[in-house]
Amino acid sequence: MYKQILVAVDGSRSGRRALDEAVKIAKATGATVQALCVVQHPARLVDVGAGFAEEPKRQSAEADVATAALEEAKTVFAQAGVPGTARAADAMGEDIAVVIYRIAAEEDADLVVMGTRGLSGVKRLLLGSVAESFLRMADRPVMLVRDEEPKAA
Repeated sequence: MYKQILVAVDGSRSGRRALDEAVKIAKATGATVQALCVVQHPARLVDVGAGFAEEPKRQSAEADVATAALEEAKTVFAQAGVPGTARAADAMGEDIAVVIYRIAAEEDADLVVMGTRGLSGVKRLLLGSVAESFLRMADRPVMLVRDEEPKAA
């Protein structure tokens, strides 16, 4: 069955739901889980006069979110009694889905678990989807976990 599960976390509600599902599967199969948070530093036009002071603050905020998400993952692993590790990766201009793909291959993950917000229509077109991009390139099993609970009929 599964021995190595990679779960993408980002501090969002869907990322937490993905983490919870990965832990459930690990408990059932005896797998190890690796939580991965990819930090992207998008290129920005910076005003030379005032912009440099804000740039480190923004990068620091992104790092703080990643640190919090990975600390949460470590806590979840410990509480569930599941062997797990937490890792951050810097996208450094790469697409986040590509970074997840590369690390899944490096770690020889048997399963990749990701959250998705379930956007559709224009929102999906404008915002894109890391999960959808990853799914299109995936060469191993992927579990997508929706952000919202299913609506009652």
